[in-house]
Amino acid sequence: MDIGALIKQIRDFYDKINKKQKIVILGSIFAVIVFLAYLIVFSTNKGGGNTNGYAVLFEGVDPSDSALIVQHLQQNNIPYDLPKEDTILVPKAQVYEQRIALASKGLPKSSKVGFEIFDTKDFGATDFDQNIKFLRATEGELARTIQSLTPIEEAQVHIALPKDSVFVSKSTPPTASVVVKIRENMLLSPTQVLGIKNLVSAAVSKLTPENVKIVDENGETLGENSEEAQSRELAKIINMQMKYKNNYEKTLEDKVINILSPIVGGRDRVVAKVTAEFDFRQTKSTKESFDPNSVVRSEQSLEEKREGLKPKEVGGVPGVVSNIGPVEGLNSQGGEKYEKSTNTTNYEVGKTVSEIKGEFGVLKRLSVAVVVDGSYEKVNENGVEKLKYFPLSQESMDKINGLARQAVGFDKERGDEISVSNFELNGATQTYKPKDKWDSIVDDIKKYTNPFIPIFKYLIVLLIAYVFYKKVITPFVERMLSDQEEEDADIGSALGDDEVKGTDSKFSEARKRIEEQLGAENLLNEEDIKYDVLVERMRDMISEKPQEIAALFQRLISDELGVEDGMQKVDKDEG
Repeated sequence: MDIGALIKQIRDFYDKINKKQKIVILGSIFAVIVFLAYLIVFSTNKGGGNTNGYAVLFEGVDPSDSALIVQHLQQNNIPYDLPKEDTILVPKAQVYEQRIALASKGLPKSSKVGFEIFDTKDFGATDFDQNIKFLRATEGELARTIQSLTPIEEAQVHIALPKDSVFVSKSTPPTASVVVKIRENMLLSPTQVLGIKNLVSAAVSKLTPENVKIVDENGETLGENSEEAQSRELAKIINMQMKYKNNYEKTLEDKVINILSPIVGGRDRVVAKVTAEFDFRQTKSTKESFDPNSVVRSEQSLEEKREGLKPKEVGGVPGVVSNIGPVEGLNSQGGEKYEKSTNTTNYEVGKTVSEIKGEFGVLKRLSVAVVVDGSYEKVNENGVEKLKYFPLSQESMDKINGLARQAVGFDKERGDEISVSNFELNGATQTYKPKDKWDSIVDDIKKYTNPFIPIFKYLIVLLIAYVFYKKVITPFVERMLSDQEEEDADIGSALGDDEVKGTDSKFSEARKRIEEQLGAENLLNEEDIKYDVLVERMRDMISEKPQEIAALFQRLISDELGVEDGMQKVDKDEG
């Protein structure tokens, strides 16, 4: 797209229109710009960005901090506005300046004190004071951390630390309580509640998650295994199971209807209902498997070999006999030969441990009921046309039964059941009324014209657009152009008359002055004055349009020469 050409067309169009039209167009554009600016400003004000030149200085501050901030603004003569209890507005031009000034004074202060409490040294503080400060700092830091979670808008933590006792049996474990304000349209899941408990217990020595209690802004205990909490959780689980079951049944019903509706003649001629039984007990199993193709980790071989007689061991009851060694040569047997070999191989055993979690719901059984409509024929009974119902054949019913089985995934071993019946649906025979000739003609017309209805819609739209163009746009454009031409003609005629009148008056005045100077008023007549006026007008035209006048004279001369040449040729021919 050529931007320059588009701009030129717009400029040409603007030059052609008259002054009134220019005023209307420029006024319309200005009104649109003002309206858009108003919408932008209104939307900005509605979003809370600024109100009447004011912008948010701080939002969501505590009342104590609000009082200090307002006091600072009053001391510095800075205008402010309080649309809400926790919101302070100041002029937009002073927002950042005042934020920096208040930050230098430590405002706004956080109501939750953290470990910055130890930034100031107190030399006269006792151990009790230091312990209290440490407890406050721990509570403040935990509250800030919990408040940083997405569902939490505000949090407070209270920790109870018992006194240490030298007797273990008398020691009391610490406890903690957490109060949370949950954001609108948000919930804390059981996992998040458990995470908050673990977070608090990990920050305090000897504190267990069981001793951490969490309460919301409504006073309801979170994360407790009470009967009410268990019943709510059970209701959620049952609702989820029912939703899963209904969705599964609806999916199978749609499958049956979609596959049978083209056969029986439409979705209104088949009804399918599916009942599914699920086992929602989830089982977990652990499986250990060993790799038979193990790698040798270590191997050890031991060989023992001895030849000759084995020396007789000396032993027995202490005494003289036992102290006497064996007598050589008493045994006449040959020497003993002993060999022993041991080989030990250790393999690297490959072990795989798998934890298998069962499905959310295991399908146990399906029950499917399908009802299909039959066929209808028009019959003439006693001169009256009626609609008669004919059931489907057994062969057709068997085919429909097979299609329905395949659609739902029928499994006989699982105990599934399916029933396909053939009944008259929608009471067609009772509500049937014979059509007259006019109804038949209308039906025939609809039969042949229905395929062309979408095309007719587009043609009607085009026809309406064409009529609108011819009756509205074209007259408007022609009226604009005619007004412009009339205005130009009026301006041209007015300018022409003014020029002629101006020229005549100037010439007459000059003529009178010359006549008075020469004293020749009686010597001039009216014809001479007309001649002089014509000559003066011709001079003005020649000075304004010299090229056009020169071209005109050239054409006259050429025409005159052409005529003379023709006359000469005629004279020669006659001679």
